[in-house]
Amino acid sequence: MNDRQFGPCLANYGTRFRLWAPAAKRVDVMLEQPHAMKRGEDGWFTADIAGVKAGARYKFRIDKEIDVPDPASAFQPDDVFGPSEVIDHQAYPWQAAAWRGRPWQEAVIVEAHVGTFTREGSYRAMIDRLDHLAETGITALELMPLADFAGARNWGYDGVLWYAPDSAYGRPEDLKALIDAAHLRGLMVMLDVVYNHFGPEGNYLGRYAPTFFTEAHTPWGSAIDYRVKEVRAFAIENALSWLRDYRFDGLRLDAVNSIVEPGGLSLLHDLSAAAGKLAAETGRHIHLVLENGDNRASILDAAQDPPQGKYRAQWNDDYHHAWRVLMTGEKQGYYGDYQRSPISDIARSLSSGFVYQGEPSAFRGGKRGEPSGHLAPTAFINFLQNHDQIGNRALGDRLESYTDAQAIEAALAVLLLAPSIPMLFMGEEWGSKAPFPFFCDFGGNLADAVRKGRRSEYAWAYSEFGDEVPDALDPSTRDSAVLDWKERDAPAARKRLTLVRELLKVRQQQIVLRLAGAEFGEAHAGDNHLLTANWQMGDGVTLHLLANLSDRAISHAPGMPTGTLIWGSELGDSVPPWTVLWRIG
Repeated sequence: MNDRQFGPCLANYGTRFRLWAPAAKRVDVMLEQPHAMKRGEDGWFTADIAGVKAGARYKFRIDKEIDVPDPASAFQPDDVFGPSEVIDHQAYPWQAAAWRGRPWQEAVIVEAHVGTFTREGSYRAMIDRLDHLAETGITALELMPLADFAGARNWGYDGVLWYAPDSAYGRPEDLKALIDAAHLRGLMVMLDVVYNHFGPEGNYLGRYAPTFFTEAHTPWGSAIDYRVKEVRAFAIENALSWLRDYRFDGLRLDAVNSIVEPGGLSLLHDLSAAAGKLAAETGRHIHLVLENGDNRASILDAAQDPPQGKYRAQWNDDYHHAWRVLMTGEKQGYYGDYQRSPISDIARSLSSGFVYQGEPSAFRGGKRGEPSGHLAPTAFINFLQNHDQIGNRALGDRLESYTDAQAIEAALAVLLLAPSIPMLFMGEEWGSKAPFPFFCDFGGNLADAVRKGRRSEYAWAYSEFGDEVPDALDPSTRDSAVLDWKERDAPAARKRLTLVRELLKVRQQQIVLRLAGAEFGEAHAGDNHLLTANWQMGDGVTLHLLANLSDRAISHAPGMPTGTLIWGSELGDSVPPWTVLWRIG
């Protein structure tokens, strides 16, 4: 036996089945025949059944009325409505058994969606592309959510069975093979997890455990009630399962500002502490990061190792939004908050992390954020593109489709050498133009509701683009998002990939070894879009940035940064358009 509360537990005699169903009067385990479960305290049902081994398939029958999968199912071979399968996580023969991870300062992340990363759309197929990532200078592969969702295709944020990696991509041992192969190549693997809601189809918890939810609502449905000890344990055990059973090196918690928890986010503290205990026991580097629209600097600490309640870093949407406005002039939605001076917003992000550190946000209708300049630069994950910022556009189009290549390359030269942790979206390293539109595979009324909602949200786009706006339910929409790896052979793609590889080589040689103990410095942006910034690095030297983020030459003013040039070319009397220079001295 083990100390886990949820899911089946293999033992010498067979298997113990467990289900927390406080609203159920009777529960049976459905194997070849029904087995009545014994009701214990606090709504727990258990049954010890001899002879049941890994591979057995089962369901739970609630009050002789409805058959449901195990909410802690380890695998659903026939999707969310089918039976659950007993999985022996101890049986996988790990090849990289000595892997302990990499320090956070070494992280260079690429975000990827398993189903569209390759034509095959599987865990196993991703293995063939790991050498490309390692050769590029990527050190961490971050997978979009894998928790089992309804249908054959989905971004992953509609997961309903949190412990089960989706069968559309392969079996649990296939996922382990991917992670094992990554570790053999020195790559960390992180996973995006969603603890703010369940997907809209295939979740039966409300039938037999209604106290799992509160009366409050998130943008995606009923809020989860983490005041209930069993509910809190369900999420924390899930996080530990991904870290322990699959050996993920870290987790990215989705939209934690949408977790409804009166009195604060103590769930985050407890989850971090539990992961930190696992890290201490195993000697592993485990990295926990957040997406948090509230910009709460107080729950970040890049140096807390192992985690003891805080989080390494946060996805820095502010950084992205300022760059997007600078390069494209976009104004809709949250981009409205960055119209005053995007170049100044970029400077503020480079000098202290967040742009919004308590200032009023018109988009949010109130103050947003906390002061963040005291944090380490590595407490911020910066990016120019990610799944949200591409996929939440009406056409799912990338920067490459409407922004000058020279501007993108300058932005990459800033992103990949700045002391914050850089992140790319799959294919960005070679300038892929493959769109990443929203897609899912629902049926019936739910499919109609998704279509209606998309048309309402993007009414302007349907008016402007008409039939060009992809139908999220059409299989061709998912197909359009599949990376075309042959694109890398095109001259422009080879040029971009060479640039990224050279930048990441400089990062490895000149920046990474100095990141421990690095601190924010100052940054200044002129009306002419000339940007300067500096950071005090951990070894005492100063890292300097000079960038012309405009399409016109700027006179070379006196007093510009000095030191050893590590990126760019020496200047004459002016700074050419979209020029980026980095110095150490």
